[in-house]
Amino acid sequence: MSTPETRPEGLSALLGKRPEQHKYDHGHAVIVGGPPGQGGAARLAARGALRVGAGLVTLGCPLRAVTENAVQLNAIMVRGLDGTAGLAEMLEDGRITAVCLGPGLGLGPATAELVKTTLRAKRGTILDADALSRFQRAPQALFDMLHDHVVLTPHAGEFARLFPDIAKRHKAGEVSKLDATREAAVRAGSVVLFKGSETVIAAPDGRHAIQTAEGDRAAPWLATAGAGDVLAGMIVGLLARGLDPLRAAEVGAWLHVEAARSFGPGLIAEDLPEALPQVFRQIGL
Repeated sequence: MSTPETRPEGLSALLGKRPEQHKYDHGHAVIVGGPPGQGGAARLAARGALRVGAGLVTLGCPLRAVTENAVQLNAIMVRGLDGTAGLAEMLEDGRITAVCLGPGLGLGPATAELVKTTLRAKRGTILDADALSRFQRAPQALFDMLHDHVVLTPHAGEFARLFPDIAKRHKAGEVSKLDATREAAVRAGSVVLFKGSETVIAAPDGRHAIQTAEGDRAAPWLATAGAGDVLAGMIVGLLARGLDPLRAAEVGAWLHVEAARSFGPGLIAEDLPEALPQVFRQIGL
């Protein structure tokens, strides 16, 4: 696993594409979006998934939000979903390899049902933002549904909602961020990516990686609305392409920082996916 000073190993092999491959060889990622007026976060995630190399990306959303999303997306497909039944029907397609839920999804009861439906399908899954906060009253109910191909991507506030006792000890300085993340991963039974200027990723078996945006890799302009949504999309795109959860989270976090550093000051979230081609050229793809 990478240290804060090094890039993940084997990036060219992980991210490259061979001439004989077709789009389905690189997976089909689905981003589940929310109601009208809240679709920006899901669109950012979808753009991140497509730019990181997923062969196909579909944004699934409530029927009443289809037009709003469709007029702003081209290469990304839009599909109207009739609630959990529509999502379950969509996931019958075995070519869908990974799903992201959370960005702009909302905190209503429908979110919990969408999470349950997705987890039952046993696909690579990213749970972010609202898909995490929806379970703050009963985190164990979420943990009991998780499987070994899930990544949770909380920022500090979401981490505290899911793991309040661990967060309290971390805030008090009793445990490091690494130890807090590793303990959270064991409790959840899935990979946990604890976001921040130092992003720590841990798997239940103790493996971990650290990616920083500090010191020589400082990227303070990442503190902008929507940057986390793009990160979730990048990770689900890598999951769709076949990377295992820890590796997808590690590579996604590294690319996220590198994209921000490549673009520089003035960055907004929409710029992150567009900076990825330059990063890919820099690493020799």
